[in-house]
Amino acid sequence: MITIDGRTLTLEQVEAVAEGGEPVRLHEEALASVRQSRERLESLLADGAIVYGVTTGFGSLASVPIGAAERRELQSNLVRSHAAGTGRPLPEAEVRAMMLLRANTLARGHSGCRPVIVERLLDLLNRQLHPVVPEIGSLGASGDLVPLAHAALALMGEGTASAGGKTADAAGLLAEAGIEPVELAEKEGMALLNGTQASTGVGILALRRLERALDTADVAGATSLEALKGTPSAFRAEIHEARPHPGQVLCARRLRALLADSEVRESHRDGDPRVQDAYSLRCMPQVHGAAREAAAYAHRILAVEANSTTDNPLVLPGSDAVLSGGNFHAQIVAQCLDLAAIAATDLAAISERRTDRLLNPSLSGLPAFLTPRPGVRSGFMMAQIVAADALSEMRVLATPASTDSVPTSAGQEDHVSMGMTAARKLRRSMGLLETVLAVEMLCAAQAVEFHRPLRAGGGVERAVAVVRSEVPRLDEDRSLSPDVGAVARLARAGAFAWPAEECAWPAEEGANR
Repeated sequence: MITIDGRTLTLEQVEAVAEGGEPVRLHEEALASVRQSRERLESLLADGAIVYGVTTGFGSLASVPIGAAERRELQSNLVRSHAAGTGRPLPEAEVRAMMLLRANTLARGHSGCRPVIVERLLDLLNRQLHPVVPEIGSLGASGDLVPLAHAALALMGEGTASAGGKTADAAGLLAEAGIEPVELAEKEGMALLNGTQASTGVGILALRRLERALDTADVAGATSLEALKGTPSAFRAEIHEARPHPGQVLCARRLRALLADSEVRESHRDGDPRVQDAYSLRCMPQVHGAAREAAAYAHRILAVEANSTTDNPLVLPGSDAVLSGGNFHAQIVAQCLDLAAIAATDLAAISERRTDRLLNPSLSGLPAFLTPRPGVRSGFMMAQIVAADALSEMRVLATPASTDSVPTSAGQEDHVSMGMTAARKLRRSMGLLETVLAVEMLCAAQAVEFHRPLRAGGGVERAVAVVRSEVPRLDEDRSLSPDVGAVARLARAGAFAWPAEECAWPAEEGANR
């Protein structure tokens, strides 16, 4: 059970709720803060305060006054009118992440909603009932209005939702689950719609995949190095202490551990005419490390965003008024997700170059395309084509979304972040990156086995064993699609994402796997 309080939610917890269905509850202190915020708003309204989006219209209609009798209708109409998304539905995990983040930001007690709003969001999560949310329609300023509106619509018993594999009207599914629809009170439509939770939720799940892919890239690269009889000398600690970027230092340490106790290395330590390896092997700490730094930055940004108040206006403790601001603007989210997509693309680029070296006999000294009978058989020839295609698309997706802006709402919303676009790009890039790394891992595992009976480093042997648990060695040509898909799924699940201290695996144990 995960307890949300608006301040301590981690990206790992978001993933556990979104992907793993972990149940959620509201912290008692957060519940009290939500109540106090609502009481403060009601007191201000009773005193005749003018509150944007409560006693006025929205956006360029902010000058239109709204009478007391129409204020609840205003909130419901806001949700209905903004539920205008199109395209494929977001995956349920992304919808769950979005709902959790929205509940967490409301739990901070700055939004003026009643506790029932937060509780209903958690009810939907805990009952596995998910609004159907189309993925197209957010500019990431004034928040992710359209995706969040579709989620809010389900709370009202309107729109479409899914539960237990069935998609139907939200009203019927709520009734089956024993959940009462909510009639929105003053400001509650605004509280549910104004924020960055769609961009942030999709981005968090994509970033978690990138973090696992970073570990996979180290493992794949170490396996390629052994297959190509490269040297681990470039990973010595002294080199990286001379340029101590944390990501670079960590990658070098992981590579040293993965390659420890290698018989393959000892077989060519003496008499090898090569002075140094190609950049795709020698510079893994510098390139993988740079991607780690980008991912760490994005992790920090998204962790802060997950525990932030991002709607407008705000009902803040101790304030004499409801304050209008721009915390809904997702520029910082969009930029960090764009950076993550750029880093992922470079990770794929260096991986594809290592794959090329493995398959090219003039560079590897191994049979062409890693098949025992080149010519009659094509081996892994087409696997590289798959990786190259994926890499090409990733390069297109690395074009930043956050540098674009399309003014809307009669010029009121004249600069937007395109945060949801950045999040969708990163999500797509992750699937492509996992494919590129899977191709390298398949080729590298096959190539290492050409050096038998010599054993590779303990971590490399462990990696080969993981591959072989799903994919047999390629002796006769066969369709490679299932093989690439199987190893990509292993990568996504974190089968190669070992902590640094677990990278060194006893070589003799690997021999028995």
